[in-house]
Amino acid sequence: QVQLVESGGGLVQAGGSLSISCVLFGRTFSILTMGWFRQAPGKEREFVAGIGWTGGYKTHYTDSVKGRFSISRDNAKSTVYLQMNSLKPEDTAVYYCAADHYALPRGNSSSWDYWGQGTQVTVSS
Repeated sequence: QVQLVESGGGLVQAGGSLSISCVLFGRTFSILTMGWFRQAPGKEREFVAGIGWTGGYKTHYTDSVKGRFSISRDNAKSTVYLQMNSLKPEDTAVYYCAADHYALPRGNSSSWDYWGQGTQVTVSS
């Protein structure tokens, strides 16, 4: 059984930093593309960042987080991280970890194979 378990969400002031992580159980982590999506109240789930599993671990970010967020992976720990800096109130959302068998990150949430339960990130102004 596949499980993605997120942790590290919380409340932070605007301009602050937060790191969230996600551990994968039940699949071979090293051959899965990993990603983060988010969903704010009343909005659709949107792609935030992804990291592929092929050589070079290609990353991809949505424009609104480029230069502020950084995704990384540790295959030995089956864990993907999202470091979030210079946080803004509009970053407030439930952040979901996702895994995909495709080699590169895809922006369409329906394309991803596995999902975590989500972790709340709240940025106060």
